[in-house]
Amino acid sequence: MTRTVWPPLPLDAWKPTYETLHLWMQIVGKITLALTPLSNHFWNGAFRVTARGIETPPLTSGAQRLTMTFDFLSHQLVIASSERGTENIALEPRSVAAFYREVLSALERLGVPVKIWPMSVELPVNLRLDRDEVHSSYDPAGAEACWRALLAMQPVFESFRGRFVGKCSPVHFFWGSFDLAVSRFNGARAPERTEADTVMKKIMQEAYSHEVISHGFWPGGGPVPEPVFYAYIAPEPEGFKTAAVRPDAAFYSTDMSEFLLPYEAVRAAKDPEATLRAFLDTTYNAAADLANWERAKLER
Repeated sequence: MTRTVWPPLPLDAWKPTYETLHLWMQIVGKITLALTPLSNHFWNGAFRVTARGIETPPLTSGAQRLTMTFDFLSHQLVIASSERGTENIALEPRSVAAFYREVLSALERLGVPVKIWPMSVELPVNLRLDRDEVHSSYDPAGAEACWRALLAMQPVFESFRGRFVGKCSPVHFFWGSFDLAVSRFNGARAPERTEADTVMKKIMQEAYSHEVISHGFWPGGGPVPEPVFYAYIAPEPEGFKTAAVRPDAAFYSTDMSEFLLPYEAVRAAKDPEATLRAFLDTTYNAAADLANWERAKLER
């Protein structure tokens, strides 16, 4: 049996590509929001990891259905329409503004009228996507390595998801924060959000309307200088941050209010899949027990 390959993914090595690709994905993500009906927690806007890359859900424009795929084997954004063929946009060094223009022009050729808010989101400093000429890097090897890392971990997350019978998200990719995530819910309403900004409060209220335990993977950034797996519960119960979890490399980040496990610790382990499963299971067990979830009703 061939061992699953967990590629190296040092943040410094592909950071310029990561930053550009993140902004490109925000353009496609905003189009996804515009062409899908709202579902709970904004799940309608999330992408899926596929055998070729990262893909939108099916989008609707009039009689057309279409998908948009970041194909990391051919290194193209493939826009496939049920009625008007396919448009391909090369993934290569080009500015975010140029990519914005190319994508909107391709959709126009396919007869898909769409208007999006051109500001980036969920970044320390948000940018006008249609005017950003600074971010323009694309290293095919770095982008493919990130996708292959997602492919390696996805089956572990899927297996973890399958053991929960309560409300649970798909294993999906959020373009706003650039992370793979799966979230479990116990059915209870969460406290009202208190953000001062009314728009952010509305967004966060939808995202965190119910009590949730979430796990995922993030390539890193800001106070986190490397790719990590994460686990958090909202609202967080007393004692969670000091809970005993596995493996030994896992730790609670006070900056992020989450347990983190470096990707490299998983990749370098004798059994990466078992190491990741231990992190998912022990952080979930600690969170669910401390928050008094009715586990007998929620788990297989």
